[in-house]
Amino acid sequence: MAFKAQSDNEEAMSDINVTPLVDVMLVLVIILLVTAPLLTQSMQVTLPKTAETTPDVKAPPLQLGIDAQSMITLNKLPIADLVALDTTLKSELAKNPEAALHLYADQAVIYAKLAEVMATVQHSGISKIAFVTVEQ
Repeated sequence: MAFKAQSDNEEAMSDINVTPLVDVMLVLVIILLVTAPLLTQSMQVTLPKTAETTPDVKAPPLQLGIDAQSMITLNKLPIADLVALDTTLKSELAKNPEAALHLYADQAVIYAKLAEVMATVQHSGISKIAFVTVEQ
């Protein structure tokens, strides 16, 4: 068996064989594409049925409404202006420190008016505000 000795005048091989690297990367991409949808699916579970319960609400939330003409109502009673709204909300908050507010705003209400009302609500100290919407 004869071996050929490298001579000093031959150049070293300067190319890198990337074929195995590409093969490994393609296999990893295929594994990722196959397993990714399996991770997002949830398990199908039949939940137990219980008797209907009512939520534990100590006091019903305040209902603040703004109609298309920017008329403000609190619990279906008209409010004259933002100062009256602020004083009314502060008195309601004094009665119930955990008071929540549901905001019913017409879709035609000007954004600036809604922002003023929300700033007044926040200034009065109420931090639990929920926007009420309807399903389409």
